[in-house]
Amino acid sequence: MVTSVRSAYAARAASAARAGWRRVGRRLGGATAAVRMAWRRSLQFRMVSITLLAASVPIGAFGFLVAERSAAILVEGTRSDVEAQVKTGVSYAGQQLSVHGQPGDHGIRGTLNSTVINLAGRPEQGSGVVVAFTARGLRGIDVVASAPVDVRPLLTEELSGTVAGGYPASQIRTGDLNGTGPVKYLVYGAPVPARFGQVELYYLVPLTTADAVATQLQTTVLLTGAALVVLLAVLASLVTRLVVRPVRVAARTAQRLSAGLLDQRMVVQGEDDLALLAASFNQMAGNLQRQISRLEEMSRLQRRFTSDVSHELRTPLTTIRMAADLIYAERETFDPAVGRSAELLHAELDRFESLLTDLLEISRFDAGFAMLDAEPTDLPPLVRRVVDSYGSLALRAGVELLARLPDEPVIAEVDPRRVERVLRNLVGNAVEHAEGRPVEVLLRADESAVAIAVRDRGLVGPQQHLD
Repeated sequence: MVTSVRSAYAARAASAARAGWRRVGRRLGGATAAVRMAWRRSLQFRMVSITLLAASVPIGAFGFLVAERSAAILVEGTRSDVEAQVKTGVSYAGQQLSVHGQPGDHGIRGTLNSTVINLAGRPEQGSGVVVAFTARGLRGIDVVASAPVDVRPLLTEELSGTVAGGYPASQIRTGDLNGTGPVKYLVYGAPVPARFGQVELYYLVPLTTADAVATQLQTTVLLTGAALVVLLAVLASLVTRLVVRPVRVAARTAQRLSAGLLDQRMVVQGEDDLALLAASFNQMAGNLQRQISRLEEMSRLQRRFTSDVSHELRTPLTTIRMAADLIYAERETFDPAVGRSAELLHAELDRFESLLTDLLEISRFDAGFAMLDAEPTDLPPLVRRVVDSYGSLALRAGVELLARLPDEPVIAEVDPRRVERVLRNLVGNAVEHAEGRPVEVLLRADESAVAIAVRDRGLVGPQQHLD
């Protein structure tokens, strides 16, 4: 029972953890998307980001180099001071130990103790300095230190071997001598001449002050660098704003111009490059306004001319139509050549009347007064009528004109006059450019839509649709 409860608790905890990670992932994804969007849309954000990245790398590298170099200088200065102290200590220890000539003298330990205490207590020594002797070949004497600590963990074999060979040496080691935590020490050793055996003198100098100074210096450099980066970002933002703001104003003005507000202009301030941009933009806007006004006036005159011509032609066309209808009705009584001329006159008048109707329709569209006269229409007879009207043209062009229409009626809400006019244009173009190949007119419909397709195989286009 306990195992099952623990398993259920672990499963709930795992599920809660997964849900938490998913929420974190969604938030990070949202933040990333926001940053990407800002990067794409904001020139100011890109400039500030690039400035931050470009300034952070050299400033960070410079700060790190300064901090590292300063720490090295501090350590080197401490090493030089300790080296001078070790030389003085070696001379003093040699004098103190010169009174002992045999390794078995009972006063050697006492002399070593008094010597390290005296060396550690000198005024030039800082707090925490430990002075120690190591003696080789002396019975019962291994390490003698100025403080009750074990210095052997800081005396490496490499350091001891070098000092035992008669050469001074130093190392930086980390250890816990006083039980207060790890401390970095500069361990400097040198051999001491003695008649009774090999004696080595070691100074263990804590580098706490040097590390603190180096850390403080590093923190100061980093904070100064961060402040400098922020200052550069602010300056970049201000400078970019000075450049981007006129561009944004130009973009908004261009949008208003494209929306039809042709009197919009930019404010020109100063005589710099941005002022030149604003002046050039205003000049362009003025030229566009004049051109558009002139085109609108020309379009208005053209529409008026088209409307006037269409209406003026309507009266003589009506008279000509009446006379032509009389001649066409009596064509059987005329000479065959005259009768044929009457038929051609009647057909051309139909075409001219259709063109005049199209011209009036165009003028209405230009004026914005065209209205659709939609009504239920059976489309197959309309299509068949258009195909039959182009039968003679197709025969003369050597083109087979085919109509593929459904047998059942196709009723749709359309403007039959306009549909017929568009279909006539499509069929006429197809026959003229068919290059002797067949032309097909197809009508297809379902419950919600109807489509008429005119297909030819000429070079202009294989198929045209009227949906």
